[in-house]
Amino acid sequence: MEGIIAAVPTPVDAEGTPQKALFVEHCQWALHNGCDGLNVLGSTGEANNFDTAARKQVMGWAAEAVDTTRLMVGTGTPSLAETVDLTSHADDLGYGVALVLPPYYYKPASDEGLFRWYEALHHALGQRKIAIYFYNFPQMTGITIPVPLIERLQKAYPDRFTGIKDSSGDLDYCRELTAKLPGFAVFPSSETSLSEAGASGFAGCISATVNQTAPLCAELWAGRTAPDAALLERTGALRAAIASQPLIASVKYLVGRRTDNPLWEHTLPPFVALTDAQKAALDEIEVPSPAPVG
Repeated sequence: MEGIIAAVPTPVDAEGTPQKALFVEHCQWALHNGCDGLNVLGSTGEANNFDTAARKQVMGWAAEAVDTTRLMVGTGTPSLAETVDLTSHADDLGYGVALVLPPYYYKPASDEGLFRWYEALHHALGQRKIAIYFYNFPQMTGITIPVPLIERLQKAYPDRFTGIKDSSGDLDYCRELTAKLPGFAVFPSSETSLSEAGASGFAGCISATVNQTAPLCAELWAGRTAPDAALLERTGALRAAIASQPLIASVKYLVGRRTDNPLWEHTLPPFVALTDAQKAALDEIEVPSPAPVG
């Protein structure tokens, strides 16, 4: 998997129940408008606000509607048993990649403890083919997955641990991984990293704001060996404008604006609805013209 990956949101109704038709439509729209793949049930998808049954239901909807070679899914929880169950289910559905957070509840987590946790996940998956991408998001988990630990796991189990999504914003961390682990898929979480994707060997980017910037990002990815400065500036400005408001609620609001469906504005606690002023600020944003689906 490589290229432009949208971390897709999960639509819910006022009671918090996931909505299949809206979810499938947006997944198909994103793939039709510049995305090479989708990250289902990541942070933007509010995965950790859903129970196991809802997570399995949503990942099933995506697998039914989209070529699973273009999908990755978040399956990480602090519970090893639950992570094994979700990852095994993803494998049953045909997902090739699971994005797995470190076990973030008990801190500080030693390097040896983290190694044992990920190794136990690998052994529990047995002969299943699904690959594991680390999900490094220290702002949320309180844990930065150490580069030497990633090296150790990747070298011990090279067919299982094959990539990472880094949401720390630390491009030096990403560069160190590509330098030390050739062939290891490194995905920063910002479109602005595409300016050096060719030079630094990044596999692409996985981003929440790609739900709006995908058409521009597709152009940047195609021209990554000679980045277009003006296009990069426009993409970065659009990302910054969206992220200047609460990110997940903003992404969902803008999808709702595109589809003319206010149901998209619902989020799950602890997230709250956008204020009228925040919506007005987002309404000033000019997003790329979408291509119709179908």
